[in-house]
Amino acid sequence: MKKTNALTVSIGVLAVVDTYVTATVFPVPVWVTFIAWASFFVVGGGPRGFVQSVASNLTGLVIASLSLLAITSTGPAPLAVAICVGVGSAAMVQASKLKLLNVLPAVVWGFASTVGTTVASGRAITTVGIHNPALVAAAALVTGAVFGLVSEVFGEVLSHKPQHQFN
Repeated sequence: MKKTNALTVSIGVLAVVDTYVTATVFPVPVWVTFIAWASFFVVGGGPRGFVQSVASNLTGLVIASLSLLAITSTGPAPLAVAICVGVGSAAMVQASKLKLLNVLPAVVWGFASTVGTTVASGRAITTVGIHNPALVAAAALVTGAVFGLVSEVFGEVLSHKPQHQFN
């Protein structure tokens, strides 16, 4: 099977699994898993892509969490929020100077996924326990990277031609 067709089947089947699992047994935002899944492919895939994607996404998550904590401590004034987001954005660019984090969009996706999860859940970044939006986003980001790696491997398996053995 051609690689594009193999990935079509692999990603299509695993998207069903991801959507079902996140809607039933592992309630993390499916849209965050899809963002992380895409991030895996954008950074190049494979084992190194897995590590780079997770590291980048989680770096964005940490920066977003710190930005949200700063917003919590300064209050919801639009100028204060804007400054906190600006500082966080600058921090993401600086973080991308590191080789492991050099795909800036992957860092930004972690940041955006964290802020989005916070807003969508209606829970503050200071929430204690497993419902903390940063913890939920982290679980979803890692899950998405796992789906990326599995879909790549499954696609490779489907795209390889069988070797004929003649005795």
